[in-house]
Amino acid sequence: MSNLEIDVLCGKIIGACIEVHKTLGPGLFERIYHQCLCRELTLRGIAYHDEFHISLNYKGLELDSVLRADLLVEDTVIVELKAVNEWNHIFEAQLISYLRLANKPAGLLINFNVPILKDGIKRLFNGQ
Repeated sequence: MSNLEIDVLCGKIIGACIEVHKTLGPGLFERIYHQCLCRELTLRGIAYHDEFHISLNYKGLELDSVLRADLLVEDTVIVELKAVNEWNHIFEAQLISYLRLANKPAGLLINFNVPILKDGIKRLFNGQ
């Protein structure tokens, strides 16, 4: 997928998130936003995998631990959802690790617990 196609896809995902936030507002549990975003993506015809599993292999050793990203959209963009009062930079480090381990080009961190959703969006790329 080209950078332009990734930009367009991220725009569609953000649009779906804005619709969920506009409808529900801030202050709810992350799981509620997650379920509503899945519904919104479905309504918009955007393919996704819910709770996408990322396997871990360390120097040939397949680890029992499995990481779970909230969503993988169109097999390209990993989306991690939050509903937190305070932003922690570990969220960004986690998403960057997910991108690297899953070999995906881009990710979105979305914090729904903000008055204006654009203030809760962070876009990251594999290799940062």
